[in-house]
Amino acid sequence: MNHAALELVDTVHTGNGWKVRLLCGYLGIALQRRSLSIVEGDLDTEVFRQINPWGQVPVLRTREGPWLAESAAILWYLAQGTDFLPADPLAQAQVLQWLSFEQTQHMTNLAQPRLWVALRGTMTVDDPAVLAWREQGDKALAQMEVHLQLHRYFVGGRPSIADVALFPYTCMAEQGGYDLHPYPSVRHWLERMQALAGYVPLS
Repeated sequence: MNHAALELVDTVHTGNGWKVRLLCGYLGIALQRRSLSIVEGDLDTEVFRQINPWGQVPVLRTREGPWLAESAAILWYLAQGTDFLPADPLAQAQVLQWLSFEQTQHMTNLAQPRLWVALRGTMTVDDPAVLAWREQGDKALAQMEVHLQLHRYFVGGRPSIADVALFPYTCMAEQGGYDLHPYPSVRHWLERMQALAGYVPLS
């Protein structure tokens, strides 16, 4: 039973929120969006803490009513019964494998340089911390490159939420000083994701 409209609470520049809007675009899912401001302290208000006590975005109000946090969980929820989440147990496990990779090896190392260099402007591309993030991030990109040399997408030969999860921060990596030219298969994959029907750019 669908009791509530899907509502996304995010911030304007968050790649994690972009993942959710991207999947909804691909699936043609109507989504009400409400963007908050970290600078103005919106995530620290009592009103928002009642939605998500963890104080993080994105958060999705589900069709059933309760709010759901964490982008990977939100993608999994929205993809149920669609081609973006394969039915085969092994393929599902492979999707989960890449979702875990994105969280543990990929996201922080690509997102943090963008945050501090491009968004906050308090570091430069050659800051020691940024160089350390990029060293680890390049290892993640190299792993993606090896996989994409043999596969058009990350699981099962067609786009899945694994691709959706990995897309935003890879797409924005150059804002943190990354050079994607050594990763041609990754760049071609980014182009394929952008060419899919329903693609939603960052806004």
